[in-house]
Amino acid sequence: MNYEQCLVYLDQIQNLGIKFGLDNVRTILSSFNDPQNQYPAIHIAGTNGKGSVCAMLSQILMEHGHRPGLFTSPHLVTVRERIRIAGDPIPEEDFSRHLSRLREVVEELIVSKALLSPPTYFEMLSCLAFLHFAEERVDIAVLEVGMGGRYDATNVVIPVVSAITTISPEHQKFLGETQNEIASEKAGIIKPGIPLVCGVEEKMAHTTIRDRAEELNAPFFAVFSDGRRLRKEKNEQNFRFEYTCGEEKYNYLPSLLGEHQGKNAAIAIAVARQLSKDWRRLEQSRIIRGIETAKWPGRLEIVSERPLVLVDGAHNVEGAKALSKYVQEFISLPCVLVFAVMRDKNIQKLSEILFPLAHTVICTRFPYFKAASPEDIQRQASRFQGRIVSQPDVPQAVRTALQAASPDGVVLVAGSLFLVGEIKKIFDSAKE
Repeated sequence: MNYEQCLVYLDQIQNLGIKFGLDNVRTILSSFNDPQNQYPAIHIAGTNGKGSVCAMLSQILMEHGHRPGLFTSPHLVTVRERIRIAGDPIPEEDFSRHLSRLREVVEELIVSKALLSPPTYFEMLSCLAFLHFAEERVDIAVLEVGMGGRYDATNVVIPVVSAITTISPEHQKFLGETQNEIASEKAGIIKPGIPLVCGVEEKMAHTTIRDRAEELNAPFFAVFSDGRRLRKEKNEQNFRFEYTCGEEKYNYLPSLLGEHQGKNAAIAIAVARQLSKDWRRLEQSRIIRGIETAKWPGRLEIVSERPLVLVDGAHNVEGAKALSKYVQEFISLPCVLVFAVMRDKNIQKLSEILFPLAHTVICTRFPYFKAASPEDIQRQASRFQGRIVSQPDVPQAVRTALQAASPDGVVLVAGSLFLVGEIKKIFDSAKE
């Protein structure tokens, strides 16, 4: 398959949805001599923050001269963003070659009944990442869990260190109704004897994760307890932080905006410290430089200066609260909000957090079968009817927002990373 044919094939298997269990991935990878075992790995789970932590860790490793693989999801503009080496997306030719071979092997395994069902979109991309990292002989792989942990396709690795960032209600249909149940699923990445870094602060979820680590004799490192402190100081556009860990103090100004990124950075620092003990020595100054130079598009990212256009993939309550807090502290209010979201999200709660930030809310829909319609958003956000405008076409929604904001105004784009990806395409093409 060429690259375009690969994209068509992935679109076809995307309709398979979500499937729990690791048998498919293990069967496929065993046909390739288990590439996931050919390099060390870092495994990161959590409700929010795991992608940012992965991006920071990848940059920290590059600051030390290492060549890390990075596997994240979802993507914003191109699927190749999910699989990177030393910051660079996988080339189209490598992507096509690996996926073509994977498809051949999968079809053979189905015919032989070694596979009882075809792999999902995420399972195929996970296998592709493992193959690419092995072929390119990365120094280490940084792997973001897709959803949950226990049955996630990435959970076939035995990492050097694991981490869980935060726990909050999300994907309850698959992970459980309570934070405790969700914590149990995410704690499924903990391996016997493998150190776990825990950034979870909610008491019951923290206890659930700690208890599971103790059961497996996995060394447990709590990022924000046992005398470890995080302090902040506000400046013009962000916060400067000081993370105290034992005798060491890390002072940093994250390149990623928002108070929550200070916490994400502290988790990345804790993981880096563990790597320094169990893998290779990492220097404090280069760890800080990695925090201060990391890039993670679509998370409080400024895509235009005049008017100011700020995009953020705040797709759940915790993410929406973090975005709202940043906007209220650093952005002139009220603004214009462009909003779109998946239909399985808590639209009413998200609207209650985000819609008060704006004098005009433009509800739109990105091209994905799970996207909520503008009409559905309006119905669930009925208390804000006076400020809601429906515009299903994303480019037209952007034009409407820019007109409503004026050159000195602010446009905020939020609700889904799929929406952010569509917006970035528009602004990236305008720069070309």
